[in-house]
Amino acid sequence: MIKKILVSQPKPSSERSPYFDIERKYGVEIVFRPFIKVEAVSAKEFRAQHINLQDFTAIVFNSRHAVDKFFHLAQELRVTIPEDMKYFCVSEQIALYIQKYVQYRKRKVFFGATGKMDDLLPSMVKHKTERYFIPMSDVHNDDIAKMMESKKLQHTEGIMYRTVSNDFTADEPFDYDLLIFFSPTGVHSLLKNFPDFKDKFSGTTAIGTFGANTARVAKEVGLDIAMEAPTEKYPSITAALADFIKNANA
Repeated sequence: MIKKILVSQPKPSSERSPYFDIERKYGVEIVFRPFIKVEAVSAKEFRAQHINLQDFTAIVFNSRHAVDKFFHLAQELRVTIPEDMKYFCVSEQIALYIQKYVQYRKRKVFFGATGKMDDLLPSMVKHKTERYFIPMSDVHNDDIAKMMESKKLQHTEGIMYRTVSNDFTADEPFDYDLLIFFSPTGVHSLLKNFPDFKDKFSGTTAIGTFGANTARVAKEVGLDIAMEAPTEKYPSITAALADFIKNANA
C-alpha cells in the first residue's frame, strides 16, 4: 500500500503540477525533499584554479545553478562583469533567468530551442572569436568541452559549484512507502544517510528512478527498482507514478 511518497526534487512552483493531481486522485501524500543540494565553491577554491574571469568575452550556461553561482562568485571575487559580455544558454528559460543579474539584451544573449548543447553550438560557431568560459559542477562529463573542441572554439571550464548530500537530521521522519530518485548522486546520498537501508527498509520502502544513469547506479548498489521512467509506455515520471500507485493500492 502506497500512502506516503518522497520525491527527491524541489516542490513544483505551479499548482498545476501533475504531482498534485496524483495526490488528490489517489489520496496519497507527496513530500518534496531533495537528497542533494548545490553549493558554491569558495573564492579561495576558485582562485586555486588560476582562472581570471576578466579574460573571457562569453559565458556558457547550462543550468540556473550555473547562473547563480557564477554571478555570486564574481561578486565575492569583486570582479565586474563587462557590459558587452555575451551569454550562451542551452534554453530560453535559462536565458530569461539571467535578467536576475544583468539587463537582458538580445544582441548579447543567445539560446537554443531544444535545451540541448548541440542545438546551441551553431550560435557559438557564428561567434568563433569569443573566449568562452563554462561554469561547471564538480560532477560533470566532458560532452560540452568535446563539442567546443570539435568546432575549435576557445574555451575554459571552471568548477564553480558542487553537488553534496542534503543530509537528514536525527529528528526528521523517514516513513515513506516510495522514494523517487532523479540522479545517481541522490542514490548515493540515500546510502550515506542510511547505510543500513537495504537491511532496514528494502522490504517496506519501494524505489523509483528517472533516467537510465539513475537506474543503473541504483542497481549497482543493490537496490531493487519497483518503478522506472522514462519508458515507451511511461515517458514521464508522473505517468509512471500514477500507474504504480493504482496497481499497488488496488
